[in-house]
Amino acid sequence: MEATFRIWETSRNIYLKFFDNYSLEQLNTIPAGMSNNLIWNLGHVVVSQQKLVYALSGLPMHISDSLFEKYQNGSRPDGKTTQAEVDEIKKLLSEMVEKTKADFEVGIFKEYHPYQTKTGFHLGTWKEAMEFNNYHEGIHLGIMMSIKKHI
Repeated sequence: MEATFRIWETSRNIYLKFFDNYSLEQLNTIPAGMSNNLIWNLGHVVVSQQKLVYALSGLPMHISDSLFEKYQNGSRPDGKTTQAEVDEIKKLLSEMVEKTKADFEVGIFKEYHPYQTKTGFHLGTWKEAMEFNNYHEGIHLGIMMSIKKHI
C-alpha cells in the first residue's frame, strides 16, 4: 500500500496547486463545450474517494452530506461555488490523505461492499478501491488540464 499512498499523495499535491494558480472566478468557469469546471473536479475527487473507500467499507464518510450531494457522480456544477466551499475542498484534499493513511495503519478497514463502477471496474476489496481511486483521480486531472486551456 505504500506505493498506492505515495501516488495518491503526489496526485493530491498537484491538485492543490490549482488553488494557488486560479481565482475563484476561474475555478467556477465552465468553458464552452464542457460540462464541468475546475472546482467541480476538485470536489468530485474528494467525494468519490470518501464513497469508494469509506462508505463502501461500511464506515462514515468525513464530508458533509451537502458536499456529497453537490459533487457526487452524476452531479453538475452551477458555477456558483463560494470561497468558503473552495476553502473546505482545499482542506479536505490534503487532510483526507493523512486521515486515510492513519485509518489504514490502525486497521479500521475490515470489510468492503463490492461495487461496479460506471466505467466497468469491479471493486471487491478496499485495496482495489484505493487503486481505482488513483486511476479515477488521474482521469479528472486530465480533464482539468483540458479545462485550464480554455480559461
